[in-house]
Amino acid sequence: MQPQQFSLYGAADLGARQTAAQRKQQAAARSDDPSGASGGGFVFDTTEETFATDVVERSRSVPVILDLWAEWCGPCKQLSPVLEKLAAEAAGSWVLAKVDVDANPQLSAALRVQSIPMVVAVIGGQMVDGFLGALPEAQVREWLGQVLAAAEQLGVQAGAPADGEAQAGQDEAADATTAPAGAQDGPPAAGPRPGQGPPAHPGYEAAQQAMERGDLEGAAAAFEQVMADTPDDPVAKVGLAQVDLIRRVNAYDQAKVRREAAEHPDDVEAQSQVADIDLAAGKIDEAFDRLLGTVRRTTGEQRDQARRHLISLFEIFPPRDPRVSKARSTLSSLLF
Repeated sequence: MQPQQFSLYGAADLGARQTAAQRKQQAAARSDDPSGASGGGFVFDTTEETFATDVVERSRSVPVILDLWAEWCGPCKQLSPVLEKLAAEAAGSWVLAKVDVDANPQLSAALRVQSIPMVVAVIGGQMVDGFLGALPEAQVREWLGQVLAAAEQLGVQAGAPADGEAQAGQDEAADATTAPAGAQDGPPAAGPRPGQGPPAHPGYEAAQQAMERGDLEGAAAAFEQVMADTPDDPVAKVGLAQVDLIRRVNAYDQAKVRREAAEHPDDVEAQSQVADIDLAAGKIDEAFDRLLGTVRRTTGEQRDQARRHLISLFEIFPPRDPRVSKARSTLSSLLF
């Protein structure tokens, strides 16, 4: 079974799609509510139709945090209350825009949503680096501090005059809902704007359809074709790493693997397999810590095997994910 934490965009439960239109109507009704959404009016739902005004245009005067979620996503239900609480505490220094990815498939595709929960910031009409997964509140606070610092450098603060024309923001957002965004690599304050970048490779659509069918081999083949045409494609690289993880976990006898790992702490293969299982279940820190501990306990070829497997797990996440950064720092200290 495909872990929900690593669903590719569009690869949600088909049952969720049946209620997407209803939730979209509910989101529109909440947006029209003059009393404001939860979080003291600083939390609101946005849709493909309102993204231009809600997010792009508004981001020219205040940082906008995007919370991309779905009804079926358990980790989303852990993270969203944290974000809403922090938005209320911020009292307008930033605002939270919530995007139901099932109800807004075009917007999700434009933002290159690969895994949820996914959180990104939009500052001055530009997307900056975000994170995947349900981070603890302390790490979310740390990330928000970096976002506000970037916003200050760009001259975007709550109450500050907005730069640029509102119509330009609407035009950019209109592009975002009809064309895929460029890759989200680069410095935090200079991310791509939604809608910019080359047309999407047809392999993305093939991978999406394969995942909806539960065809992991087909999804892997589609991503491999994208990488054959564009070897450095970041979306295909991450997507293939996710599919490979799911294929490995499906082949494990999980009870046996956990027993062997408990009985043989220095068995790199067993520890790596349990790390795979934990990561697929959303236990990201536990997975990283297990392999870091294996690196610490072993030497020579065994240590290098554990190191290589840990690095392969890093590839499942965006390069600036704070959990990956933390684990990379710890790995460096162990090796050097």
